[in-house]
Amino acid sequence: MAMKIRLARGGSKKRPFYRIVAADSRMPRDGRFIEKLGTYDPRLPKDSEERVKMNIDAIKAWLDKGAQPTDRVARMLEAAGVLEKKERSNPKKAVPGKKAQERADAKAAKAAEAAEAPAEE
Repeated sequence: MAMKIRLARGGSKKRPFYRIVAADSRMPRDGRFIEKLGTYDPRLPKDSEERVKMNIDAIKAWLDKGAQPTDRVARMLEAAGVLEKKERSNPKKAVPGKKAQERADAKAAKAAEAAEAPAEE
């Protein structure tokens, strides 16, 4: 059975609240879970101690049993010092899309034309 440590959404519409749970990876996001390991309230300020609460001992036990944390939970565990920080790299993140590149090229061509026009007169 493949185990995941992940977030299960609770709360009402436009008021998210998450439980950090250990669940079978085949179960739905808000479905059956085995153990509740903590909570996460994204509406609280980032420096608030109430924003992320975790039972570190239980999480370490699940990690030792082979449970894999999802990306978001892994970041929370890295911030808490449970996991080592992983090097992340997305080199394409800063590259503009096709249309934005076309607009930039058109703008550069127009600026080059404007720079050449007064020089010819």
